[in-house]
Amino acid sequence: MAEPASIPRVLVLGDSLSFHGPNSGHPSDEPRLWPNVCARELGGEAVLFAGFGWTARDAWWALIGDPRLWAELHLADVVVLAVGSMDTLPSPLPTYLRTGLRYLRPDGLRRVARNGYRAVQPLLARVTRGRPAVLPARLTERYLDTSVGALRVLRPELPVFGWLPSVHRSASYGRVHTERAVTHARLAAWAARTDVPMLDLPSVISEHVLGGHGNPDGMHWGWDGHAAVGRAMAERIAPLLGGAAPSSVAQQGGSGT
Repeated sequence: MAEPASIPRVLVLGDSLSFHGPNSGHPSDEPRLWPNVCARELGGEAVLFAGFGWTARDAWWALIGDPRLWAELHLADVVVLAVGSMDTLPSPLPTYLRTGLRYLRPDGLRRVARNGYRAVQPLLARVTRGRPAVLPARLTERYLDTSVGALRVLRPELPVFGWLPSVHRSASYGRVHTERAVTHARLAAWAARTDVPMLDLPSVISEHVLGGHGNPDGMHWGWDGHAAVGRAMAERIAPLLGGAAPSSVAQQGGSGT
């Protein structure tokens, strides 16, 4: 493995869990966001590519379609594929219909359709028992596997990490999360086969989220949650960057597959 730069550069592909705080979304340079906490623990800096609702498929699309990301891949010392959580959410409407609501015109029709769907989504999630999910577990695995394969071709020496999907207690999804366990198990098995270190995210964040200490939406995290995840991820990364685990993350959970 090549020696990392004196200031490690952590490249994160994520969803809104990587930039949404206790009340709203934040610019990627907000120091309390977990990628920046993680990079700071490692003595480096984070670069974040993320979007609301990003799944493993969106991360793959970014890898093959964003030239800014291609440039960052030349500079990264580690890549974290911090996606997969949104894949597990209930999606009563097919993704192309749900995401297509934004394109409806005129504006009044779009607002009525969007508000109507938001109103019935919790009920539909409960009626369908959380199925189907935004992305089936087999597709989450496939897109992560393809992403890791491409990264290993481009930069064979580059460490790549992932995480197991987060939990939620969101009223917007009827507090239903049936498919999370399926995706969790499938990704854990995939990580073992492919030698991708994974952060066991639920073991770090479940008490924070399910105890009501995070964002009122029941999904995103407060600053304490971001701090815990950032430290736990740094603990996972540090040995593969040639350093000891940061002292501040000792005994913090974050064991993984």
